[in-house]
Amino acid sequence: MIKRKRPKIGLALGSGGARGLAHIGVIKILEENNIPIDFIAGSSIGSMVGGFYAAGLDIKKIEKIVLETNWRRVFSLLDPHLTQGLIGGEKVKKFIESYIKRKKFEDCHIKFAAVATDLKTGEIVTFKKGKMAEAIRASISIPLFFKPVEIGGRTLADGGLSAPVPVEIVRKMGADIVIAVNLDKHYHDENSKFNMYGIANDSLDILRHNLALANVASADVIIDIDLSKNYWYEFINGQTKISTGEKAAKKILPILQKIIKQKSSCNTKNNPSR
Repeated sequence: MIKRKRPKIGLALGSGGARGLAHIGVIKILEENNIPIDFIAGSSIGSMVGGFYAAGLDIKKIEKIVLETNWRRVFSLLDPHLTQGLIGGEKVKKFIESYIKRKKFEDCHIKFAAVATDLKTGEIVTFKKGKMAEAIRASISIPLFFKPVEIGGRTLADGGLSAPVPVEIVRKMGADIVIAVNLDKHYHDENSKFNMYGIANDSLDILRHNLALANVASADVIIDIDLSKNYWYEFINGQTKISTGEKAAKKILPILQKIIKQKSSCNTKNNPSR
């Protein structure tokens, strides 16, 4: 009798602000096609979507949260802290806790890691233990908008600054196959104006684009999400972003299924009927 051993599959969810709502669509398609997820590593918005899912929230529940959140709810999360960022972050942390409670990484049914960046050293900081809400809050801390988070003597900010698509992190967690979801492949807005703001924004996008390309180079499967006409702060049109993720995931399904089949090891056992 031949018994196949399934390879472990890891998901690297990239940073990208509101564009990261596409991660929901990707996970939906993987679920619908019975693609198991054993590990998740997320940067910024990837840590929030991935963290909610790893903590046990149904992906349709996460989709509902996103689609039912209105602007009044979003603005209620603002707690100005003008010395280090427009948003202090405590209300955002409470928002996260309202859904995942006080869960720790150790409680997750899927092994999960949240990625942040040490502002003093530039190092990638990976959280795999302890309170999830605090780590996710650090991972989503976009400079100038969010006040950095102090944890363990480190000053932490957005994971996208150092690892926008944390492929190597999820590989080291034990994944045999890594699926990378890149939100920075298509970055240029053809309608962008070359004024001071436009040039500064495009320059940062170019840096993110190139760092993301370096991150995904070692992935087994890359899902490139094209939401270049959507700004990172536009959480409207959530369904469009989710649908874009679904379409992108469907495109790579045949490749992913082929790789899973190839990497499944065959163990021959004695068959009593022979």
